[in-house]
Amino acid sequence: MSAHPRVVHNRRQTITALPLYYSGHLLKKSTGEKDFKSYYGELRGESLFLYKDDTQDTYSERLELAQLKSMELDSPYQKKMPTIFTLNLPTEEVHLKMDNADTGEEWRGYILTVVNREIPAKLQLLPGQMIKLGEVLVQENCRNPKLTRPPLPPRPMHLKPQSSQMPSCFLDVTRQEAEKMLEANPENGSIILRPSAMPKNYALTLRQKTSRGPVLKNYRVTSTKSGFVIELETPVTVPSLNDVLKFFLEKTEYRLCPYVDSQPYDTHILPSSAPECVSIPSPSSVAPPKAQVAPLLRSQTKEKLPPPPHKPDEGEYVVPDDSLDHNRKLAG
Repeated sequence: MSAHPRVVHNRRQTITALPLYYSGHLLKKSTGEKDFKSYYGELRGESLFLYKDDTQDTYSERLELAQLKSMELDSPYQKKMPTIFTLNLPTEEVHLKMDNADTGEEWRGYILTVVNREIPAKLQLLPGQMIKLGEVLVQENCRNPKLTRPPLPPRPMHLKPQSSQMPSCFLDVTRQEAEKMLEANPENGSIILRPSAMPKNYALTLRQKTSRGPVLKNYRVTSTKSGFVIELETPVTVPSLNDVLKFFLEKTEYRLCPYVDSQPYDTHILPSSAPECVSIPSPSSVAPPKAQVAPLLRSQTKEKLPPPPHKPDEGEYVVPDDSLDHNRKLAG
């Protein structure tokens, strides 16, 4: 017995954690495949989730449309005829086929509105359908506002781009080591992605604060051809390990953060040693500089100083020198 549609909808909402904008039956074919495969598609946020049918609660494939380059119509618009669109994505080319042109036009309108953040100028839709597109545009802008940033300068040729395959919190440690690191250094983060005990699989260890105190939890992440499956009560499949980390961050409302090992820094500067060719004496062996001023030489024969002048007695009159000179001139 299949689950009630409302139950299926709620499960999908929980698994994807994204709002539903549009859904319906469609056919999908990737490059290299000969035949189309039937799916039930849901456009949630900027992602297209594909299910085997409308009763499946876990999606089979997920197409990220945020980096969509173009959405091209393979044949001219013909009413009541199947429509095929080609989605040019950075890593692949996907063909979507709808039963009729009207359904295809709705899919095209919703996808381009969400990706480009504007309603396409030429859409053959009814007024009510255009109003719904406007509501979706407002909802998506509120959910994931795009900030306009200036373009980054070109990367220098000698710098290699950093690999984004592994999250920064991925560490080659065991379960016990990861738990000890989170317990000993809570300031460094609360999530560690690590290898699993099972070959070619992964695990995630996290430390979460609760009302009863910190709790350590471990989750298994299985690697499959279609992506990475987070082994929960209801399994969740994501395309990359970065999306595994993103899923846990969103589910915990970003109250947890990836673990980043702290880098030690030095606080003392050591004096540099002198080169071998230069000899620097120690301060204790350096003699103070000698004075370069010649010493004062004193004469061996002392000159006789004239006797001090006679000091007249009190009341004796002293003849000025000028008066004596004047009397001598008169006598001559």
